[in-house]
Amino acid sequence: MAGARVEERTIDKVSPRHKIKRPSFFVVVVHNDPFTPRSFVVQVLKKFFGKNEGEAMRIMLLAHNYGVGVVAKFSRDIAESKAKQVNEYSREHGYPLHFSVEDE
Repeated sequence: MAGARVEERTIDKVSPRHKIKRPSFFVVVVHNDPFTPRSFVVQVLKKFFGKNEGEAMRIMLLAHNYGVGVVAKFSRDIAESKAKQVNEYSREHGYPLHFSVEDE
């Protein structure tokens, strides 16, 4: 390619008219109840949220000792979908275990 002409290209920097807003995140929270066995809570946290045994135990104990435990952070749609899915699963198994979605 000897003698080939190299063109210089310039890229115009474009300033956005609007700043891009970071997406809002929401947390899925597990609530303590006096009826659901701890082992079921741990099973749910592992199955639906990919928690390992230690993480699931820690979150379950937070809910047990303080009334709630933060499980994970997601976009609104995913958080609401996860909470609904787990609440339905809990009812299907006869437990009142409840997950909710809250602003981060």
